[in-house]
Amino acid sequence: MENPYRVLGVAETASDEQIKEVYRELSKKYHPDLRGDDVSKEEAEAKMAEINAAYDEIMRSRRAGASGSSYGYSQFADIRRLINEKRIAQAEELLNGTPQNNRNAEWHFLKASVLYSRGWFNDAYNHFETAARMDPTNREYAAAFNSMQQRRNGNYNPGGYRTTQGGNGCGCDVCSSLICADCCCECMGGDLIPCC
Repeated sequence: MENPYRVLGVAETASDEQIKEVYRELSKKYHPDLRGDDVSKEEAEAKMAEINAAYDEIMRSRRAGASGSSYGYSQFADIRRLINEKRIAQAEELLNGTPQNNRNAEWHFLKASVLYSRGWFNDAYNHFETAARMDPTNREYAAAFNSMQQRRNGNYNPGGYRTTQGGNGCGCDVCSSLICADCCCECMGGDLIPCC
C-alpha cells in the first residue's frame, strides 16, 4: 500500500483531528452516493476504498503506538518529546538510527532542531532548508527556515528594532523573533504567545 499519509494528502505530523477532518472532506467528495457529476461511480468507489484503507491504517498504527510503523510517526513524536525534555543526545541517537528511506521532512526538521540546540547553525540551516523544501506547505518548517535565513543574512537582531519599508505586515525584528520563538516553543510542547 502507498504511504497512507500521502493518500489522504496530510503530513505525518498532522494531529488525529486534522486527519479526521481531511478524511471527512474526502469522503464527502468521493462517496458513491454523494459524488458530483465529475466523478464516475466506479472511480468514486475505488477512491473511497483507497481513502478508507489509508485512514484505517493511520488510525490503527496510532492506536497501537506505531512502534513498528515504517512511516515513523511514533518515533518522530518520541524524538520531539526528547527534544522538549532537553534530552538532545538521546534524540540525536534516534535520529541517526533512522533508515535513509524514512528521512522525510519531519526527520530533517527534528535533526535541524537538535543541531540548532547544539549551536551548529550552518548544519541546522541546511536541514531546515531541506525540511521546508520537502514539505513546502508546513508552516512550522517554513517559519524555522525563514528565521535561519534572517540569522544567516545578518537580519537577526533580538535586541534591536528595525522596520522594513513596504509589505503588508510589520516585519520588524521584534515581531519576527517573537513569531519564530512562538513557533519553536509550540513545536516543542509549549506556548510563548497564547492566542486563546
